Order: sequence, then C-alpha cells, then structure tokens
Amino acid sequence: MDVVAVFDSDRRFLSVNAAACRFYGRTREELIGARLDDFIGSERAEADWAGFLTPERIAQGMLENVWDGEQDGRRLVLEVRATPEFLPGQHLFVLRDVTVRRELEEQLRQSQKMEAVGQLAGGIAHDFNNLLTVMSGYGELARSRIGAGPGASELGEILRAAERAGALTRQLLAFGRRQVLAPALLDVNAVAAGLVPMLGRLIGETVEIAMLAGHDLPPVLADRAQLEQVVINLAINARDAMPDGGTLAIETERAGAHVRLAVSDTGTGIAPEVLERIFEPFYTTKEIGLGTGLGLATVHGIVTQSGGRVEVTSEPGIGSTFTVLLPAAEPDAVAVPGAVAPAGRQRPGGDETLLVCEDEDGVRRLLELILTDAGYTVIACAHPAEALAVRRPVDALITDIVMPDLSGLELAARLAVPRVLFITGYSASAAELPWGSERLEKPFDRATLLARVRGMLDRPAPKVFR
Repeated sequence: MDVVAVFDSDRRFLSVNAAACRFYGRTREELIGARLDDFIGSERAEADWAGFLTPERIAQGMLENVWDGEQDGRRLVLEVRATPEFLPGQHLFVLRDVTVRRELEEQLRQSQKMEAVGQLAGGIAHDFNNLLTVMSGYGELARSRIGAGPGASELGEILRAAERAGALTRQLLAFGRRQVLAPALLDVNAVAAGLVPMLGRLIGETVEIAMLAGHDLPPVLADRAQLEQVVINLAINARDAMPDGGTLAIETERAGAHVRLAVSDTGTGIAPEVLERIFEPFYTTKEIGLGTGLGLATVHGIVTQSGGRVEVTSEPGIGSTFTVLLPAAEPDAVAVPGAVAPAGRQRPGGDETLLVCEDEDGVRRLLELILTDAGYTVIACAHPAEALAVRRPVDALITDIVMPDLSGLELAARLAVPRVLFITGYSASAAELPWGSERLEKPFDRATLLARVRGMLDRPAPKVFR
C-alpha cells in the first residue's frame, strides 16, 4: 500500500493513512501535528521543501520524482508523487517504496552484463586458442629441429609467453562459465592440503599459512584443476591484501548438503563500495600492471559452473573471508563420460588411419603434420561435408566441436566412428560429450596430442557410440 500523507506549509502532518504509520513507525496520534523534520532531519526537509513549494511547481500541479538515499540507516528508493496546494495551505504526498524492485532490477542488469561479457570472453578465447595452438605447436616443432642452436633461447621465451597466454584464456573461459570441465569425485581436504607447500613458495615468507581441515567431509564432484585454481586465486588475493605479512587460513567443514571451503586473511579488508563489485571481470583496485582483474571473476565462474556459490565477508583493517560452498556429491555420483585422465607412458605414434576435421587452416595443418610425422595415415578435411564424403574405413575421428554448418558432435554421430577425439577451444555444449569419446582442449602441445590419440586407440572401442 502506498504511503499517503498531507502536510501543512510548516511541514506538519495533517493526515496520514495506515501505510504512513508503518513507514514512519508511529501511531496516527503521534504523527498528526509532528513535523517532517523530526523524521528526516531539518537539512534534508528544508532542501526538499524549498524545491517543492515554488510558484512554478505549484502551477504544474502533480509532481513526480524518485528519491534515492539513506533513511534510518538503510538505503531507500521512493517514487514520490506530490500535489502542492491541492487545498489551500495543504500539500499531498504519495510515496511508494520501490527499494526491493530497484535492487532486483539492478541484480538483473548485473546478471545480463556478466552474461554478455561471458559470451564475449568465450568467443575471444575460442579464436585466441586457435591462434595459440598454431603458435605453440609450430614453436615446439621448430625447437625440436634447432635443438640448442642459435635462436633456441628466444624461441623458448616465445613458447613460455604462449603458455601464459593460454592460462589467461582459461581464466576467461572459467569466468564466462564456458570452461569444459572434467568432474571427478574429490576430497576437498586433499586438494587444499596438496597445495599448501606450493602456496608457501607463492605467497612468500611474511605470510603464515594455517590449514584447518574438517573431519568426515563428503566428496564433491568437481574439476580438480579448476578447484585448485580457485584456492590459488583466493590465496593470491589474500597475499595482496597483506603487504606487511599476516595469516592465511584455509578451513574446510561440512555445511549441511555442502562442503565449505573458506580462505581468510588478516589483511587490509575490503571497502563496502569495492565489495559490491568484487566479482566483476576486469575490476581491480591494484595498480596498473599488477593484476588483470580476472582472479575473483574466475573464482566466481568456476564455482558457479560447478553448482556452488561464493560468499565474502570483510571488515576494513581486520581482514576478509571468501567462502566457497560446493554441493556434496550424491552417494552414487560418478565422473562424466569423456573425463578421462591422461594415459601413462605410451609409444608416441602408430600406423592407424585417422580422419581429421578442423575448419581452422593453421590448426588443421598442424594436426596433420604432427600425426603424419608420428606414423599415422591422416585424412584431413576442412569442412564436415568433406568428412562425410570419405568412404574408406578409419580407426578414429579427430574433430573440432565448433564448426560452420555442422558441429563436431553432429559429425561424429553421423559418421558413427567408434573412437572420437573432440578438440575444443570453447564450446558451451562440450560438457555433453558422447559416452566413450575423448576431449582435448586448445592450446595443446605435441606430446599431449599424441598421448591422447594413442591412449584412445589402445583402449577397447565402445560398443555403442551415441
């Protein structure tokens, strides 16, 4: 119900409805005769009134405005409709509290913005990963040919830069929740404890690490590398908040149907205006060159894609706590098909026939070169239509997922090849791979490609491919 109140020219309540009594927290008897100044302060009341009771405003009749500010210690957004001098010496005000609606609208706008940036990040990462695959692939081939000769050190720097660029695209994909995950049943205590030695080297000697492991934690179904990335990113964020040293605490416990992983610091804390934007991509309070603004956005993307949520509490001058809540795995949970761990030591090549379909010219030529050099017979196709026209039997299909006209998933289904390796730089549907198929993310190196192909060929083919 709208708040309705009538004031005299001295800003005293003449008449109020029940909603006004609830809004101001007074009975009707207490409000009638009281001044508005007693509720919102004389400074604000005088300023509002001075702009309200002008000849121009009175001539306009009904006025409409939105007031956004703080009242009684909380933020309020009010739609105000007023009619000055609706009766001689009497002024009508109708207030509608739209605070919750505005907050929901802001959340929707923020969600839409994050989704748009996520789609952009995924698209950029897809194209960039194709370029990185070519750069790193041919760089490795060049390094194997020149050995320790002239240019070897310079080539090494190029490959290291490509590796760092690949890590950045993975962050972009994780932020946009478009990273292809390989979920497995994980012990959060084991994952966190396994990182402590590395974190000690990473964050320096001035920060003490305390691991507080909960007992009898259920497993979670998550991607190990991505969960490790979450802990590392939160630890780095904590380190940066403690320039003079302090304590980094990693705590785990069961929280109902979730497993709680909390990373706390004794640092500078986070200002309220910063806290509101903490998970926005590319938002950072660090100096130029000291951060990409993707660390916490990446954490948010990974955890959300894994079915969990991230919460943060902070007090300036005391410290901050980032809490990750991941759903406990169901008793009968299993890892998704296609999430196959890397095979052990294997012979690098073979003599089987492989059908390769990749629309990016540079990546296709690289695949053909590496696989042919390893002894395989390769039929390389630039488009799915070419692959569908191949009539000779093949031992396996290696295909990109995102291609024009026909996706790699559709191509594999139509060819019904028993063994398939999907190569992806980004695909929203890549987590839904057919049972028994394999997945390889761009950018990849020669050794990983050959190991994945050999492992796929050496395992028994699935009886049904769908």
